[in-house]
Amino acid sequence: MKAVLDHVGIAVKDLQAALAFYRDALGLAVEAPEEVASQRVRAHFIPVGESKLELLEATATDSAIAKYIEKRGPGLHHITLRVDDIHAALAQLKQRGARLVDEQPRPGAEGSLVAFIHPSSAHGVLVELKQQRAAPRATSHVTRYTLGELELVSVSDGFFRLDGGAMFGVVPKPLWEKKTTPDDRNRILLAMRPLVVRGVRTMLIDAGLGDKDDQKFHEIYGVDRTRNLDHTLAEAGLAPEDIDIVVATHLHFDHAGGFTTRDSNGRVRPKFPRAQYVVRRGEWDDALQANERNRASYIPDNYLPLAEAGVLQLVDDDQTIMPGVKVRRTGGHNRHHQMVIMESGGETAAFVADLVPTTAHLGEPWIMGYDLYPLDTLASKKAFYKEAVEKDILVFFEHDPAIAAGYIREENGKRRVVPALT
Repeated sequence: MKAVLDHVGIAVKDLQAALAFYRDALGLAVEAPEEVASQRVRAHFIPVGESKLELLEATATDSAIAKYIEKRGPGLHHITLRVDDIHAALAQLKQRGARLVDEQPRPGAEGSLVAFIHPSSAHGVLVELKQQRAAPRATSHVTRYTLGELELVSVSDGFFRLDGGAMFGVVPKPLWEKKTTPDDRNRILLAMRPLVVRGVRTMLIDAGLGDKDDQKFHEIYGVDRTRNLDHTLAEAGLAPEDIDIVVATHLHFDHAGGFTTRDSNGRVRPKFPRAQYVVRRGEWDDALQANERNRASYIPDNYLPLAEAGVLQLVDDDQTIMPGVKVRRTGGHNRHHQMVIMESGGETAAFVADLVPTTAHLGEPWIMGYDLYPLDTLASKKAFYKEAVEKDILVFFEHDPAIAAGYIREENGKRRVVPALT
């Protein structure tokens, strides 16, 4: 576990007196305050070099800060150490017998995840662990693109992590780690970027992980849904009721988990109440007959409720789903994996899903170890790259943590991605 000093927390009873010292007497700049509802506190950060001071002002009489001040008076409250993976850090501490105030992370200031270590395990000091909302290079904001008469909106269901070796298959780690940095559990950061297509109807392609999984699942996969599909659809001006069609590239949990949700009665139901869900028949059959090799990727609650609700549409072949939008089988990742092709006004875009999950997978042999049919992936990539260059196709990368979409260019025998402007 690697940790650096992020900030020092100071409990204050009289904020104006504290500001008179830190801001006025010392001449330090105080950032705009932030309400942390989960802790009923108002945080005032003061940058001091590479770290910060945090003045903590209670917003409720029964908050932890208010009780601390009542018992001990104002003063040093805690130190905060920033870690790359808070779940792994907590697991390591628990294994070593450390007493934890929080065994699971909770929301903190600056969009972070935080957890506290009990002073009895840190020689009398309350220590807070903090993980930034996403890796510094990761972006999850909504991006919009115009394709003829279609509007394409890349949205986000947050981030998760998978083993770097599995993500790059036969490519040696000394090569792939130049493109993406693994954490101390050898996992790399991946985005979940569904795509909204607005034309004669409103379509959603894939839906991320969703909200049904437990904390153990989140720890294994390093899930960060602090900002998720609900947030980004709202930012795009959409509610679940606005979606007419949901298309599945395939039914793995990081693509189909968001197809359903658990209601207040514990019943799993379709998340998009007006939508018809389009799934490849062969993929549906494979999900129903999952084997030891792929069973972990298929979670029945993600798709069986669609059939029970009568909103499932199975397609057998490559076909048009709505004007300007068609599905095309690629195979490779699994037998019936499909991409989605969009065409309008003489322009073309492609949502390639796990055929090319990130821009780091651009090289033809850079194929995931998860792919059941890697030679099919190779053949599909070669054919698609030729088409993408010739037609100047706008390519959407579902799992890239930094680049939502771009154009594939070939120069002097080398291939690269040019990020698309929005």
